[in-house]
Amino acid sequence: MSQAPRIVVRDGASELDRAAILRALITHNEKAGGPSGFQQVCLVVEDPDTGETTGGLWGRIIYDWLFVEFLAVPETARRSGLGTELLGRAEQIAKERGCAGVWLDTYQFQAPDFYRKHGYQEFGRIADHPRGSQRLFFMKTF
Repeated sequence: MSQAPRIVVRDGASELDRAAILRALITHNEKAGGPSGFQQVCLVVEDPDTGETTGGLWGRIIYDWLFVEFLAVPETARRSGLGTELLGRAEQIAKERGCAGVWLDTYQFQAPDFYRKHGYQEFGRIADHPRGSQRLFFMKTF
């Protein structure tokens, strides 16, 4: 590289941009911390009539921990035990794959008490994010 790198702001960046940034991060992380053992975890909730995905759990295993990025239960199925089943199945997958635990984040207006009820411990929070609420971080070790 003959010139110094430059920073460019790209509104509406492409998946190629994302992939290049991620590739640079993974290269560094694996040199410093060894192979991450990345594995995707995806559980979908399907509408029995249409087969449409209406919710589910999306996560990834990296360095022996499952990070739950999304957990969504269709509004019509809330308080039916479906969220408990999704979380329990994800935890079982994590255990089977040798994980030390699970971590995730949620907003105060979402489901912090749901995670506490399932044995998750709060390990951090961001006050006033979004404004007037909080973002909470939870973990559960096996």
